[in-house]
Order: sequence, then C-alpha cells, then structure tokens
Amino acid sequence: MIRKATIEDAARIAEIEVFSSRYAYKDFVAEEILFCNTLVENRIPRYKEWISKNVFELYVYEDPDTKVIKGMMGFGKCGDEDKANAFELHFIYVDPSFLRAGIGSQMISFFEAAGRDQGFSEYIIWVLQKNEIGKNCYLKNGYTCEGAEKIFQRYNEKEIRFVKGL
Repeated sequence: MIRKATIEDAARIAEIEVFSSRYAYKDFVAEEILFCNTLVENRIPRYKEWISKNVFELYVYEDPDTKVIKGMMGFGKCGDEDKANAFELHFIYVDPSFLRAGIGSQMISFFEAAGRDQGFSEYIIWVLQKNEIGKNCYLKNGYTCEGAEKIFQRYNEKEIRFVKGL
C-alpha cells in the first residue's frame, strides 16, 4: 500500500535512503561519503522538515500485512527550466532487503498516476549515471535517457535525465 508519509515515518524513511544509497552506490561513491557523511541521524531532521513543510509530495510503500515500510519517494513539479510543465520523481528508494519484489515499479506507477491527476503528461527522473540498478528500473518502466546531465553535489557524481511521456 502506498500512503502519504507522516512525521512518525521520518526515521524509517531516512534508514531506507541511507541503506539504499550504500547498496546502490557502493561501487562508485567513496566509503567515507557513504559511511561517515550519509548517516540516518543526519537525514531524519531533513525528512521531518520536508514532511511538515510539504516540500515534496512524500509517500511510503507500506506492506499491508506487516506494516513494514519498504520504500519511499518524493515527487512534484519539475524544477528544470526546460521542463517546466513536467512532473518529477525527485527521489525513490526501496530498502535493499526488499528489492526485486515490484515495489519500485508500483511506486513509479503511483507517481505517474498522481501526475496525470494533476494534469501532467511528461515525467522526469534524474539518476546517477553509474547507478545501474536505478537505470534498469526506469528503462523497464518505459523511461528513456534523453541526454541532459548535471552534477549531484552531495556525491559529486554525474546525473542523467530520464523522461517518459504519456
């Protein structure tokens, strides 16, 4: 079940981001960054702020049987100047313990439906260029890499933009 995130979810959301980042980026982001700078306790206040101020539409995937939060995402209007009328999936993470169970695809479908409900027909996802897990997921869900690039400052890594039109 996908539901709106609450302040009480902030610690679990932070865990999912940190553990997922360490898993997906371990081959190309320095260990010092992943294990010394990317800490759950540092991310919790950020998520509490984002939830309380409604910075993003922030949602979690919660297992309907166990009530375990297994994934999270944040989305909203695209901030790219050349894509002012697009809807952006700003971040999406699935706990590595629950990968390959269709959770990411369900969350992407939810994101797209939310965009359609708000009148959007183009969807944007930025992904680290070296993140093969993310790129494969987006390709599987009908996105294509369209060539735009930028640097993700926290990891000093290149991001590439994936797009999908409905």
